[in-house]
Amino acid sequence: MTGHPRQDEQIDLPAGSEIGREAGDRASQPGVFVTVDGPGGAGKSTLVEHLQRWLADRGHAVHATTEPSRATLGQIARYRTDTYHGHALACLVAADRYHHLASEILPALAAGKIVLCDRYVASSYVLQRLDGVSMEFIQALNADADLPDLAVILTANPVATSERIARRGAHTRFETDSDLHRREADLYQDSVTLLAAAGYRLLMVDSTAQRPEQIADQVGPRIVSLTQRVSLPPTA
Repeated sequence: MTGHPRQDEQIDLPAGSEIGREAGDRASQPGVFVTVDGPGGAGKSTLVEHLQRWLADRGHAVHATTEPSRATLGQIARYRTDTYHGHALACLVAADRYHHLASEILPALAAGKIVLCDRYVASSYVLQRLDGVSMEFIQALNADADLPDLAVILTANPVATSERIARRGAHTRFETDSDLHRREADLYQDSVTLLAAAGYRLLMVDSTAQRPEQIADQVGPRIVSLTQRVSLPPTA
């Protein structure tokens, strides 16, 4: 693969060795695992809310979640970024991810639900590098994290994301420095190449000038096509 994928392009490449298991390793589980990543201010949480509603309205059983998770370890990773930095924070985030998979995501998939996760490995590829951690260390930490069936990557103009963050307020120290927003956007572009080479099925969507409901209308049918492939049961 050369260069970066186009916006709104779904990428299917053979699995590599850096990140670990393919989604096929949990083929016995009937659910569909979808992750949503992107820079701060790109609209990840809002999109997950709209996708949850879009899918539920069409009769699908949906479980929406987030990373860092709502468990104790996840709350430490989310709200103590002023205390924990670099390798320590990267390890906290990864530990929470594995606990999140075992305690929440995989059981929901086994129950036949569509799992929508706000942030996943792609965010670690970016935020931990912004925090001075090497890509090799991040890849090793996340080597056994289950691959999603679809990884949605939101992109947006850094000026637009900066304005959105200014309006809603910064959630972590990663959002307080406006100079980081362009670096974050660049690292997401780089991470797309790494994730694609590792076997991730990616869907890139530019959220700069689109409303969340418009993006949900684009992404929702892609998710439905995955549910049809694995014959998910509708909501009772």
